[in-house]
Amino acid sequence: MPALGTLSAGGAAAGVAGLLRLRRGPALASPLPAAARAGAVHDGAQLVWGRQLRPALVLPAGLLPLQASKRLTLRPPAASAEPAGEAKSPGLLEKYPAITTGFFFFMWYFLNVIFNILNKKIYNYFPYPYFVSVIHLLVGVVYCLLSWAVGLPKRAPINATLLKLLFPVALCHALGHVTSNVSFATVAVSFAHTIKALEPFFNAAATQFVLGQTVPLSLWLSLAPVVLGVSMASLTELSFSWKGFINAMISNISFTYRSIYSKKAMTDMDSTNVYAYISIIALVVCIPPALIIEGPQLMQYGLNDAIAKVGMTKFVSDLFLVGLFYHLYNQIATNTLERVAPLTHAVGNVLKRVFVIGFSIIIFGNKITTQTGIGTCVAIAGVALYSYIKAKIEEEKRERRRPPDEVTAVNMV
Repeated sequence: MPALGTLSAGGAAAGVAGLLRLRRGPALASPLPAAARAGAVHDGAQLVWGRQLRPALVLPAGLLPLQASKRLTLRPPAASAEPAGEAKSPGLLEKYPAITTGFFFFMWYFLNVIFNILNKKIYNYFPYPYFVSVIHLLVGVVYCLLSWAVGLPKRAPINATLLKLLFPVALCHALGHVTSNVSFATVAVSFAHTIKALEPFFNAAATQFVLGQTVPLSLWLSLAPVVLGVSMASLTELSFSWKGFINAMISNISFTYRSIYSKKAMTDMDSTNVYAYISIIALVVCIPPALIIEGPQLMQYGLNDAIAKVGMTKFVSDLFLVGLFYHLYNQIATNTLERVAPLTHAVGNVLKRVFVIGFSIIIFGNKITTQTGIGTCVAIAGVALYSYIKAKIEEEKRERRRPPDEVTAVNMV
């Protein structure tokens, strides 16, 4: 099964993709004593918006690293080297990794655009975002359970400690997901994504005032066009409503806190299993409010009205497909963002938002004023600038963590 977070930016499009984890690299066979090898310290640099933690392994002086980096050349012991005639030639994907990465980006964008379009079409004849949010998660959970059943991937064990770590992340994921859908059901998709462009502002504010970490002035200045652009777009947006605006803002705050709790919930579990468990918890959290808020209307006339408008077959198939696209695009987003450098995924995430806004305007024929169009462009440009500066800062942090000289592992006999 293909990627936390996306957890990615932009509500359902983001990502979840947005879920952080700490992956331990495989230890190299070494005759060093276990006590010496235990001295390794995991230190991962956080990537924004549901990106994976990429750990830098730091060892005491004189010890060999446990994980190879781009600056590390490893030579296997001579005794274990394979004869030249038996060495396997690399496949096409190994020889040209850019092809695989490009495919992941294409699928991420394609699934995201299809999800947003189909999701909005459903709301046009079935305006029940709490129920639809539950369907999104339900289809994803069924997908995960079936994948576990066939061992693709193998289910990672979980205990009470891990559940305590993942529950706050899942709670914020559930709240952000539901409020995003309320916004999508109320206002135009393009406007909802424009509002959600403010998420970096909330991330910076939480980093500065909640986590107590200093945010560089350059990052704060890059957020000025984001705030200005969203304000310009909101003032003249034809589909504007306070319900849609407020729910999109709540979604921004929820996903910001999801990022904070994700940083504290670092586990050795792979991203696919992490996202599966978070989806299960989020589903359990979303069911009660859906039953309380929309249950009576659904039973009385909501379901019957939708079936009368489009028919039972289309109604059920639309709900199934939108749930499948939601899960797959989040899963693909996580895998995509694991494969690339911070700057690449920052640019990719901004382009993804541009694709969603552009295609939604074309498909639904949304009329926008000149000021709204300019405001949207300014906001997206601000997000791009913020993402670029943030990625450069993270890259510099990782460079400082690397050893000053290149390390070459010698043959161990």
